[in-house]
Amino acid sequence: MKKLPKFLGVVMSAVLVLSVCACGGSGSAASSGGDSSAAKSDGPIKVGVVNNPPSESGYREANVKDMESVFSSANGYELKTAYSLKNDEQLQAAQGFITEGVDYLLISAAETTGWDEVLKKAKEAGIKVYLFDRMIDVDESLYEAAVVSDMAKEGETAVKWLLDQNLPEYNVIHIQGAMGSDAQIGRTGALDEQFASGKMNKVVQQTATWDEAEAKKIVESVINSGDSFNVIYAENDGMAKGAVAALDEAGITHGVDGDVVVMGFDCNKWALRELLAGKWNYDGQCSPFQAKIISDLIKSGSAPSSKKIINEEKGFDAKALTQADIDTYGLGE
Repeated sequence: MKKLPKFLGVVMSAVLVLSVCACGGSGSAASSGGDSSAAKSDGPIKVGVVNNPPSESGYREANVKDMESVFSSANGYELKTAYSLKNDEQLQAAQGFITEGVDYLLISAAETTGWDEVLKKAKEAGIKVYLFDRMIDVDESLYEAAVVSDMAKEGETAVKWLLDQNLPEYNVIHIQGAMGSDAQIGRTGALDEQFASGKMNKVVQQTATWDEAEAKKIVESVINSGDSFNVIYAENDGMAKGAVAALDEAGITHGVDGDVVVMGFDCNKWALRELLAGKWNYDGQCSPFQAKIISDLIKSGSAPSSKKIINEEKGFDAKALTQADIDTYGLGE
């Protein structure tokens, strides 16, 4: 990947400084997107989005569509996208967008680590960075704001619901998402605390990397081993679906009044319909809609009141879920 010539980098930096000064802004507003409307009024705002692929899950499909809809040419943007579940490929894509000279870089990272150098280069180039969907482990001075879900709270909410079921014992198959991702870390944390305390028994804890087929294999392996279990805690809906397919093939009942409690995350409409039918027990909400919040920040020229902007979310119990909930909160069709 070619680097910008040193002279050209100096010229770009000078142009950026002049653009900021021309806005007449001062303080945090000038440094947090205050130049967007004035400096870029002669052309579209160039946005580079580094994201996970839409095939990852129903959540991600909705997230990608949201980004493409908001950051459209009709809304004054020139959108460039890169999709991968591999952190090194995402890092290369982000570096490519920096080299191309985008105005804003938006990132939903595959892993929480490894981003320091790329974000430093973005800052040196005058490119403003917004995180969405997931946090990463960098100094907050390297990004404008993070519009995210509270993944740890999602896990805490789900585990509290599970404890409230007062099962005589908790023998859990824990199917994890992509290891090292903010979603995996957050949804795993509260359950790990229960394993460590002895309140719950970890039958197996294994990643399926968000994949339905891999989740099915994990549950099949446990069934074939003869180990006893009564809870499946899957960190997204797709993996929960794969797990249930294994139960069905083995003739094991699940859901409300079944032998196995089934838990998923993301609130796809098809998954919530499984809850409504009593086939699953719980689904944790994870909102995929961050694009408009970021676009409003870019175009407003005002600094966010907080570096971290949290989407409010909830968990749904099959016994309390309604069709209205599905219509309001469900993703996809």
